[in-house]
Amino acid sequence: MNTSFLNTFVAVVDCGSMAAAARKLNITPAAVAQQTRTLERQIGAPLIRRSGHTVAVTEAGARIMDRARNLLRDVSDIHAVAIDDALGGELRIGAGGTALTGIVPDILSRVINKFPEVNMSIRTGLSIDLHRAVESGELDAAFVLEAPFALNKTVNWRLIREEPLIVLAPKGMSQCDPHELLASQPLIRYDRNWWGGHQVDEYLREAGIVPIERFELNSLHAIAVMVDRGLGVALVPDWSPPWPEDLDLVRLPLPLECAPRRVGVVWSRSSIRIRLLTAFIEEIKHN
Repeated sequence: MNTSFLNTFVAVVDCGSMAAAARKLNITPAAVAQQTRTLERQIGAPLIRRSGHTVAVTEAGARIMDRARNLLRDVSDIHAVAIDDALGGELRIGAGGTALTGIVPDILSRVINKFPEVNMSIRTGLSIDLHRAVESGELDAAFVLEAPFALNKTVNWRLIREEPLIVLAPKGMSQCDPHELLASQPLIRYDRNWWGGHQVDEYLREAGIVPIERFELNSLHAIAVMVDRGLGVALVPDWSPPWPEDLDLVRLPLPLECAPRRVGVVWSRSSIRIRLLTAFIEEIKHN
C-alpha cells in the first residue's frame, strides 16, 4: 500500500473536499481522486462518499481513520530517526489563532533559516486541544496559553509572553473610566469557551460588572474591528501584533489587579525528534 495515497485520503477527510485537499497537498484534484480510488481498490471498500463538491467519510473509512493517522505518524517517525544526525525532518507544531499571526511567524522564520532541512506541519486549534495533542504524541510542540491545570509529566512548558487584560474602546473614549465603559457600553465579549474568555469572565465577576452583551466572538482581530466601527467596547488580552490596520482605538489599563494571559510553548519530552525539538526550543529563547 502506498502511504502517500493514505495521506491523500486523510487530507480529503480533514479538508472536506477533494479540491481543498488538492490545495493542501499541492497536487491536482484529478490526482486526489485517482489516488483515493486506487486506495479504495486496494482496501476493498469505499472510504468516502461524494456529494457535489464535498465528501463525507464512509463507515469503512471512519473505521480505518485512526489507524491511518497512526501509520502515517510512524512513517514520519522512521524518517526522523534515519536523519536524526542532520537535524532535519519534520516537526509537528500546533498554534492558537493569535499566536499563529503574532509570535509564531518570527520564531519559525529563525528556525527555518538556521535549519533549512526542517519541514513544519502546523495545526491550529484551541489551547486545550493542542495541549492534549502534545501529550498524546500527535504534535511535537504547540504555542498555547498556560494550562489552568497540572501538566502531564511527559511534557514541558516555557513562557514566551504575558498579555494583561485591557479595555479596548474607540479613541474618542480615551478619557473614560474603564469600568464605567464596561458597565454602560455594549460589550463585544471574548468567547467564554476559550481560556482567555474565562479570564475575562472572572474579571467582570470580581469587579461586580454586569455587562450589556452584544456579541460573543473567538477572534480578537474581529473584536478589534467591531470596536473600531462603534459597535461596543471589549475586555481582551493585549495580544501580540500585528493588529488589523487603520484602527482608531485606545487600549485602557484596568483599575484592578488581574493575572495576565500567559502564552508559551508546550513540548513533548519523549518525542522521537527530541534533538530537532531541543534546537527548536532553544531558538524560542531568543524571542
